[in-house]
Parts: sequence; C-alpha cells; structure tokens
Amino acid sequence: MRVLGIETSCDETGVAVFDGDHGLLAHALYSQTALHAEYGGVVPELASRDHVRKLLPMIHAALTEAHTQPGQIDGIAYTAGPGLMGALLVGACLGKALAYAWKIPAIGIHHMEGHLLAPMLETPAPTFPFVALLVSGGHTQLVEVQAVGRYRTLGESVDDAAGEAFDKVAKLLGLPYPGGPALAKLAEQGVPGRFRFPRPMTERPGLDFSFSGLKTAVLTTLKTAARDPQTKADIACAFEEAVVDTLIIKCVRALQETGHRRLVVAGGVSANRKLREQLQQRMMQLGGQVFYPRLEFCTDNGAMIAYAGYMRLRAEHVPAPMAVTARWPLDSLTAP
Repeated sequence: MRVLGIETSCDETGVAVFDGDHGLLAHALYSQTALHAEYGGVVPELASRDHVRKLLPMIHAALTEAHTQPGQIDGIAYTAGPGLMGALLVGACLGKALAYAWKIPAIGIHHMEGHLLAPMLETPAPTFPFVALLVSGGHTQLVEVQAVGRYRTLGESVDDAAGEAFDKVAKLLGLPYPGGPALAKLAEQGVPGRFRFPRPMTERPGLDFSFSGLKTAVLTTLKTAARDPQTKADIACAFEEAVVDTLIIKCVRALQETGHRRLVVAGGVSANRKLREQLQQRMMQLGGQVFYPRLEFCTDNGAMIAYAGYMRLRAEHVPAPMAVTARWPLDSLTAP
C-alpha cells in the first residue's frame, strides 16, 4: 500500500509518500518562518494563502521523487486537526479532491497522532506499549499508548505548552522569531546556576504541566536584572533547565505509574539538545529506552501524516472523509 500524506495544520507545508514495503519514498517540507517573522508569530490568513500556493507543486515534486504515478497511490492522508482552521481546510480540500479524482480513499489524521507515530519511521522503532511525551508549541501532554488508536491521556498542560513558553520567554529576552530555537541557542552561552526558576507542579502528585508561572518568574527576574548579553544568556540557560527538568520529572513519574520501560518523545521541542541528552541519561539509569523522530521530523511534516494514514488504511479503516476541526482530543480516537 502506498499513501500520500499532506500536512497543513499551521505554518509548515508538508508532503510525503510512504510505501508499506519500501518505507518512506519521498518527503518535502516548506517552512513559512520567513513569511511570519516580521509579525512575531503566525498570521492564520497568510499561512492559509501560502499553503494554497505551495501545496500542489510540492505534491507533484514528491510524486516525481518517489517515481510514483497517481494510479499507484492507494490512499491519501491529510491532517484534519487540531490546528488553524483555514490552514487545515487547504490540505483537506485538496486531499479529498485528489482522492475523488483518483478514486481512492481519503482519511483525516489527528495531527498529534502523527507526531506520536513519527518515531516509528526510525530504526530501531519503538514497540507497543509505551509512554509518549508530546511536546510542541501548542501541546504538552503525556499519553499511554497501547496500540494505534488506543491512547490514554495521563497529563497535559493546564495553560501554556512548553514550546509556547519557550517562544514567550524568547520574546521577553528580545530574541527573533521563531523564539524557541533562538532561546536554546542563547542558553548554550549561559552560566548554569546563576539563576534558578521553579519546576512547576513537580512538588505535587499528578502528571499535568503548567508553564505560565515559569514565564512570569522570568519576567520578574528581568525587571531587576541587568539587560547585558551575558545576563540574558544566563536567564535563558536557567529557563531551559527548568523546562527540561520539569519534563523529565513528569516523564519518569509517568513511567513509574504505568510500569512501561519505553518512552517516545515527539513534537517540536523534542529537537531540544539538552532535553535529549538528559533524558537519554535518565532512561539509561532506569534501564529503559527513549525514542525520538529524526530532527527534520520533530516539527510538522508530511511523513508522519503519511505513515499514520498507512497504519489506519492498511487495517481497512476507511471512514468517510471528515471535516477539519481546530480542537480534537487525542484520546477520543479509536483503534483501526
């Protein structure tokens, strides 16, 4: 089975072709970072228009790279949510139109299920069951995964997601958009220990997250601290340490509560170098394993959508093409 994947949930246009026998045949990704940089964040209308411009040429390019004709595609997977409504509609409408023209099924994929399954594209791939940390600009949640479609949310952010907190603190520090990677880079120049910020919600039971207070702590520190480059780097370092420590504490707690030994970490923040290094060390101490997607698949991409679509379509899970939705709980999904 060969599946065309389309991802347009926010500000990246992703297209990929996945084959059940030969793996990932082609993938292409276009980032709108430069388009939105002057506004300091994603402008939904501009994002939608750019998806319209880029998507069809990228599909042609991906099919050519995969040496695939339309008649060789067995199904089309598109991101149906969560995400920006206008951006989602671009991918969904084109995906369903092509599926109708090619007389093949189209299936709407949950964006976070795509992230959750992205490490399956790597070698070695994780096996079920496992605990997943989904950590990005819009989501921070811990999920127990028994199989495709069998998900139980263990905890999630009650306010800002981790990636969102990175971006907001980067803006406080006067860093350019996108803020998260810029803050992580600045933190490498910081002196550990000069500042210390709280590890929110780690002193109480449970697996929920909260990062808005951490952002406020940085703002309070900035009101009294000098604004020289080294001080900014030291604050960035302390903030990153606080987020990483919090995520690791909650991951370890989730593994202990579920009894699982495998941890999957996916989403944009999973590319953070410090998080990867410290989680790897902690999992070795626990005798467990941690799995990540490759760096280019940490952010939104078409490969994860193509793979998630393949996993569902191969099980003959072919529901009627669904409407897009801005909000969609992950644990509302069912197994194929």
